[in-house]
Amino acid sequence: MRDVSIVGTGTTEFGVLDGGVKDLGSRAVARALRDAGVERPDVGALYVGNFVAGILEGQGAVGPIVADEVGLSGAPAMTTEGACASSGIALRQAQRAVASGEYDVVVAAGVESMTDAETPEFTRALGSAADRLTEGVTGLTFPGFYGIYLDRYMHEYGATREEVAAVSVKNRANGAKNPRARFREPVTTEEVVESRLVADPLRLYDCCPAADGASAVVLAASDLAGEFTDDPVEVLGTGHATGHNAAHRYADLTTLDATVDAAESAYAEAGIGPSDVDVVELHDCFTPAEIGDSEDLGFFEKGEGARAVAEGRTEVGGEVPINPSGGLLSKGHPVGATGIGQVYEVCRQLRGDHENQVEDAEVGLAHNLGGSGAVCTVTVLGRGDRR
Repeated sequence: MRDVSIVGTGTTEFGVLDGGVKDLGSRAVARALRDAGVERPDVGALYVGNFVAGILEGQGAVGPIVADEVGLSGAPAMTTEGACASSGIALRQAQRAVASGEYDVVVAAGVESMTDAETPEFTRALGSAADRLTEGVTGLTFPGFYGIYLDRYMHEYGATREEVAAVSVKNRANGAKNPRARFREPVTTEEVVESRLVADPLRLYDCCPAADGASAVVLAASDLAGEFTDDPVEVLGTGHATGHNAAHRYADLTTLDATVDAAESAYAEAGIGPSDVDVVELHDCFTPAEIGDSEDLGFFEKGEGARAVAEGRTEVGGEVPINPSGGLLSKGHPVGATGIGQVYEVCRQLRGDHENQVEDAEVGLAHNLGGSGAVCTVTVLGRGDRR
């Protein structure tokens, strides 16, 4: 298997944007190609993550349609779908295609257009990531799932509501400096715990906002990376795992097995452990998700994650900087685009030009989760001069 590097990146802002998935996706892909200086005929394939365009826009075949729009007609193009982990899967498939030698250069992208949808339609679309014969029948939404998750976590580990709120306070402060984020206003602990109740004990500021957006990366065999950039980012390892599709199937609701398994695979391929990671972008769809994710990824012991946030250990200058971009809580969550959006932020960190730069960052991790922990990807990236 060949080493693979990211040689170009492109993104839109995340927020309320004009245009559907064809327009947004082609914008991000074109920007990534331009960043890498790659000619269209040199692209072997395009992988596009998308979740709900078929439901919300009536638009299928997103990968081929974006390919045609951006001038990649003739190249194989496909759409990957794994709920909110759709573009994390696209990235892993693209990396595997280059590593195997099938292609020298490929593009991976993610795109979603969501904010035009009415709330009932939007809820139904996102709810399709749950098992419709179990949680779908009972009406348990994803805020409901994470409300149960948080209630159990606080019961098991004694976390306080204020410690959990610290996740939102931190990420909104980070997002205030990120021009790509939908929400750029800080919040206080008091504002979080007194915001509108959504799914007890989750409040409004515990929940990420919907967004429109797209992100893309160009991947190339590492021995060719110098033809495109002087500053490549190496894909050190990836993991992709599935977990349970409903809350009642978990032996421990506060541990999402898909994250544990995907992280184990990614760490093993990269030849590192959690202590080697300098910066993290993880799937904080809700405040308790960031806490549990940080533990499932191995950064903290079980039950320690909430206290770690409250103590400042996950801030930009802390022990394990988590979501310096502002995460989903600030950037928003255009579900099909989120995974590669996280990778975009990590690449900026490793290249040393992020708005919330982590000093001397050499290894970064992106964690992309879908459904009720039903599917997860973990991507470990390294600065190009690390090996």
